[in-house]
Amino acid sequence: MTITRRGFLVAPAVLAAMPAPRATAAPLPREADIVVIGAGAAGIAAARRIMATGRKVIVVEAASQIGGRCITDSTTFDTPFDRGARWMHNPDTNPMIRLARGAGLDVLPAPSGQKMRIGRRNARAGETEQFLAALVRANRAIDEAARGKLDSSCASVLPKDLGDWAGAAEFMLGASFAGKDLKELSAIDKGRAQDRNAAIACRQGLGTLITKLGEQAPVALSTPASRIAWSNRDVSVETQAGKIVARAAIVTVSTNVLTSGAIKFTPDIPKRTLDAASKLGLGSYDRIMLQLPGNPLGLSRDDILIEQSNSTRTALMFANIGGSSLCSIDVGGSFGRDLSEQGEKAMTAFAREWITKLFGSEAAVAVQKTSATRWNASPFVMGAMSAASPGGQLSRRVLAEPIGNVFLAGEATHETLWGTVDGAWESGERAADAALRKIGALKDEPADVPTQSTKKRRAPRP
Repeated sequence: MTITRRGFLVAPAVLAAMPAPRATAAPLPREADIVVIGAGAAGIAAARRIMATGRKVIVVEAASQIGGRCITDSTTFDTPFDRGARWMHNPDTNPMIRLARGAGLDVLPAPSGQKMRIGRRNARAGETEQFLAALVRANRAIDEAARGKLDSSCASVLPKDLGDWAGAAEFMLGASFAGKDLKELSAIDKGRAQDRNAAIACRQGLGTLITKLGEQAPVALSTPASRIAWSNRDVSVETQAGKIVARAAIVTVSTNVLTSGAIKFTPDIPKRTLDAASKLGLGSYDRIMLQLPGNPLGLSRDDILIEQSNSTRTALMFANIGGSSLCSIDVGGSFGRDLSEQGEKAMTAFAREWITKLFGSEAAVAVQKTSATRWNASPFVMGAMSAASPGGQLSRRVLAEPIGNVFLAGEATHETLWGTVDGAWESGERAADAALRKIGALKDEPADVPTQSTKKRRAPRP
């Protein structure tokens, strides 16, 4: 029995690095109009926006490839797969979908049906309806709490009578949606999240798309920023390759990187900004990839499956990716974080144990090559997607506030599309507009053009 209602297909959009198609490294200039820190979706979006006005921009990226949390692995298996962001959303207003087609890449609707497993059998129609009803009730309770003035954890407002479906509902709404358990998740932040049911995939991979869109941008790879000196007039960015003086900077690093102190600010970044970032700490979400030749699980192409579970020790499966023998076992939340800390061997052992529980020992025996992501251990990301802790519902707006001539961008700064590549892209364009206005490159507010979170938005004018 398939599941198609709101709230089920909420696989997260952001996760650590693996070798991807390498861009040509740009030489590091000594001066620029605007310097962008980070070549993920937000950074590339910002750079493209700035380039469109004819202003000089340089992107400095700590990793050896473009993409940030959008990384397509085309080397580990015969089939490419996304180690990080997997879906785009909002096909009617998302500019990335138009850009993907323009770049010659294939975009298509993500799988619309998913399956529930109860032990070693598929859920019956009536059982699936019971789960859907529990999921709808849980979602409704969170939405109602989000309309209140006082914030609380999602877990504290859940109905108490979800019965056997409580574990699956909590996994889908918490660990699978935001990389955090519901007790760690703000009800208001979760309630404000824009619907993400209309998921869109890029057949060549979302990481491939971001790399393609960044091909024309001047990107200095393997060039981490170590210090940013800022004021209301200009900025300077120090790297191991030298210093860049610019009129403004756009910083797109994750909230965990921002609060880690990996980049020093002179003067110090305002406490208000750091407090907001700390309340938007990254959740944990990783993928354990299994090659299963011969389809021993008997699943269809691009099947998505979860189980009826009474604990957080569970996962989501994306099976037979693109019609291949590759299956992804996705883990998140506190369980996923603990498992990731134990290393790839422990992660693979859990994946084998999990499919054995659901499909029998023959399934585990069929596993050939394996691989796993460990985003929390990635020094340039330090986690998956941002998720507001209870009481942190206003932090996204605070995080987006300018700091002199420094502007922050990234999925964490988007109030409704947080945790998605769509939100990261739009935030990069928004920060670029703000920086261009700050340096006088835009004479007024941008004119109306469609965006993802609003029907209309203004376009930059030099």
